[in-house]
Amino acid sequence: MPGEPQDLAGVVEAAPPPAKARLTFLQIWNMCCGLFGVQIVWGLQNVNTSRIFQTLGADVNALAILWIAAPITGLLVQPIIGHLSDRTWGPLGRRRPYLLYGSILTAIALVLMPNAPTVLSASLALWLLTASINIAMEPFRAFVADSLPDQQRTTGFAMQVFFIGAGAVFASALPWILTHWFGVSGQALPGRLPPSVHVAFYVGGVGLMVAVLWTVFTTRETPPEDLTLDAPVIATRTPSPETVAWMRRSGLLWISAAAIVGLCAFLGHWAREIYVLALMGAIFGGAQLASSWLRGQGRTSVGLLEVVEDIVHMPQVLKRLAVVQFFTWFGLFALWIYATPAVTARHYDTVDAASAAYNAGADWVGVLFAGYNGVAALAALALPLLARRIGRPASHALCLAVGATGFAGFVLIDDPMLLWIPIVGIGLAWASIMSAPYAMLSSAVPPGKMGVYMGIHNLFLVIPQMVAATVLGPLVAHVLGGQAILALALAGGAFAVAAALALTVRDHAERG
Repeated sequence: MPGEPQDLAGVVEAAPPPAKARLTFLQIWNMCCGLFGVQIVWGLQNVNTSRIFQTLGADVNALAILWIAAPITGLLVQPIIGHLSDRTWGPLGRRRPYLLYGSILTAIALVLMPNAPTVLSASLALWLLTASINIAMEPFRAFVADSLPDQQRTTGFAMQVFFIGAGAVFASALPWILTHWFGVSGQALPGRLPPSVHVAFYVGGVGLMVAVLWTVFTTRETPPEDLTLDAPVIATRTPSPETVAWMRRSGLLWISAAAIVGLCAFLGHWAREIYVLALMGAIFGGAQLASSWLRGQGRTSVGLLEVVEDIVHMPQVLKRLAVVQFFTWFGLFALWIYATPAVTARHYDTVDAASAAYNAGADWVGVLFAGYNGVAALAALALPLLARRIGRPASHALCLAVGATGFAGFVLIDDPMLLWIPIVGIGLAWASIMSAPYAMLSSAVPPGKMGVYMGIHNLFLVIPQMVAATVLGPLVAHVLGGQAILALALAGGAFAVAAALALTVRDHAERG
């Protein structure tokens, strides 16, 4: 914002961290292995959530609002877990306690999700599942940034993408594999999920625990030297009166804007999803007011409200990445929500969730999702070379542009068996999405704030998902004529905008 005070951001960067030792390939491998299990969960959720809701009777136009659990829980959980893990130390270290306990909760949710008897219970199970997996997911990014020197971070995040891609391939194709290789029935009674989906969720829970336990028990954490250096500065820092006044004004503006949006939604009979966005804006404004009031009372510590101050004073790199991520994740959310109804309607000519054609199309979408994650897993190994050659922002922009052409392929190709062609483009984009922004961000934030800024970065992944969950339903129903395939065309346009904006990001490491 124009005139934004910078006193907080400057003080935390005062002490340079000591140089970190390079890690071996095996150490990086063990550190990232747990993401194989985490991504099994995301893969099962992304491919099967719409299928579960439609099977239980949800209308296609209601899918977006039912999916809103995913972005909201990410919005709330990840910055808080990042903040807490920055300040945690125990027998398992800083990040590993959250990996372990979050995975246990996730495994429980995986058992509940496919057994939900109603749309409401399935929605509640989705809330539990996404909250739990966010607890386990968030520390992995900071774990790599904590442990690796800047020269190895692109490699470390690329290794994470390899495991993310491998886990997602396994999860996305699992129902199809169970049906075609192991004879588990893929047919369903009306209002019931196929046995293959049930078994896939149970297998996913086991895979999650095995992978995360491997990382927890083969990787060591030591108290970082830079945490000791940063701790006194962070604990005693006090914002200036100008900063306190600025945050008070900002909080009032956020609350006022949220009230106006809510009133317009009420008077105009807008979709109920608008109220969710208005409420989140009011909460953020209220948190700024609370923080400014406590600081005005002379408080040197404001607890979790410090996350709000970190948001206000985030680095310039993160601000520019936020805009790129908005369009990127808007497009991705459209893909995850509408891929199954789009392909089954456009390529299999059915909207009946109980039909054999629908289940065949849904299984094929799972294979396609496995395909783009498989491409990402392989492409991630080459991305560090491309990034070193043309720079991380340019590399990221190129991959997003290729992804945009992939979305266009879904609209233009008639034969479902040829959809693997656009999937290659989406896979290349996914590889960069899951590595390049994190590598650029980790080079630009204070080491003692790595966890919280990785969590704050996640806000700019989930806010566009919330916007998508709010607007895509009405857009598909009233503007796109109920054609889910056109939502994928909209996703392609969002990726093209993100590619252009990625070129505006200035990489801290490249500036030297």
